[in-house]
Amino acid sequence: MNQKVLEENNYDLICVGGGIMSATLTLMLKLVDPKLKIIIFEKLGEVAKESSGAWNNAGTGHSALCELNYTPEKPDGSIDISKAIEIFSQFETSKQFWAYLVEQNLVKDPKNFIHSVPHHSWVTGNDNIEFLKKRFKALTQTAMFEEMKFSENSEKLKEWFPLIVEGRENEKMAGTRMEIGTEVNFEAITQQYIKILEEQFNVPVLRNTDVLDVDPDENLEWTVEAQNLDTGEVTYYDAEHVFIGAGGGALPLLQKVEIEEKDGYGGFPVDGQWLVCKNREVIEKHLGKVYSKAGPDAPPMSTPHLDTRYINGKQELLFGPFAGFTTKFLKEGSIMDLPLSINKDNIPSMWGVFWHNLPLTKYLMKQVTMDHSDRMDDLRKFIKDARAEDWELKVAGKRVQIIKKDEEQGGVLEFGTDVVHSKDGSITALLGASPGASVAVSIMLEVINTAFPEKVKSKEWQQKLSEMIPFWNKNIEGNEAEFKKVQANSSKKLELDVLH
Repeated sequence: MNQKVLEENNYDLICVGGGIMSATLTLMLKLVDPKLKIIIFEKLGEVAKESSGAWNNAGTGHSALCELNYTPEKPDGSIDISKAIEIFSQFETSKQFWAYLVEQNLVKDPKNFIHSVPHHSWVTGNDNIEFLKKRFKALTQTAMFEEMKFSENSEKLKEWFPLIVEGRENEKMAGTRMEIGTEVNFEAITQQYIKILEEQFNVPVLRNTDVLDVDPDENLEWTVEAQNLDTGEVTYYDAEHVFIGAGGGALPLLQKVEIEEKDGYGGFPVDGQWLVCKNREVIEKHLGKVYSKAGPDAPPMSTPHLDTRYINGKQELLFGPFAGFTTKFLKEGSIMDLPLSINKDNIPSMWGVFWHNLPLTKYLMKQVTMDHSDRMDDLRKFIKDARAEDWELKVAGKRVQIIKKDEEQGGVLEFGTDVVHSKDGSITALLGASPGASVAVSIMLEVINTAFPEKVKSKEWQQKLSEMIPFWNKNIEGNEAEFKKVQANSSKKLELDVLH
């Protein structure tokens, strides 16, 4: 792609995708160094309508307060809490950044995007109760989770989540509760970021613009080929750095980029679906996010949960997720996304994942063939007397699970988020799903460290990052007293009222 690029189309950074990731990265960088010249491309007519869309993700402020898959049981029976500590710390950096934006009057009303909603884990049966007890004991030994409550008492559990306990008071069950849990509308906060960027930092956000290719140029920079979908006109842009944060659209674009680090990566798209309650009386009986254990052979992303949500100013109640098979990588994508993503570099990875995950294939086939009555049967494991007429199915966003090379199995299915980057850090791409949006600030700190390592070492950048995100380069462990003060400040600024 040897195209002459106009001087005004030269940038320090080009971001592909108008969702939470690109918006977070751009805003963080402009706050640290307003002189940086950055542009964002979004394929749709509006920002934050794919993975960041309010109906397209769980809205849980993922911080391992209730998600049991972040605390696996080891072969010796002990609980591994390392992932939980990592996720908790990462979400706290997001809260610190949001609190800073409120403090600076950049974000006016935090209630527009974040609410206090208690997080619960809930299990039934002796083995699961024993697991939850061990998890509770392991987590509460840390300052991060010391406020967690545990109960096997049905009256106490009925206080926490009455809809679930109703009709099963005599069953053996247990639950935990963390009152500092949150519900986050990532579409709303992304839209606020974009408004700040456009109005206060003059960052161009080109909607209806599809990035067709990214190629190295003779100046050791990257040339981006972008097409205006309204006019069909193609324009070329140069940048020292490119960030590909286009959700499910990241993998197909990354595969066109001439860096060896992309080799072996594949993607497995899954449709997300929710049962949404239509009965306001039922919705108002439940306040919380209640996560349970995934069924046999089900992937971690399928952990069932009953969630209070706040969408378009209204309290909602969702249950799921249910999986559907799709070959699209985005809601607005093409049915050819999956087949076109398979190439000679990732065939071994894709085959390895298929061969070693036959139970997952079986699980997805079962999910695809479910009808409304089957989904209601699953819901009734949570709400015994749930009525079919009170609930309707809503198709959420696509989740493209990462497939990567593995020496032993050929390929493995990853359920986290990977930052794939060139050796020099000049191009970075984000692949993966959960916990995704919740830990966007932490992931973008990784991108900034990768792309701008020398600048991050400078006194100016260090000082500014510490002002914005006090724990951006500190561990909570060993700094508990300072962390508690920072956490209390974040909660106050974000108007998070801990419930008692």
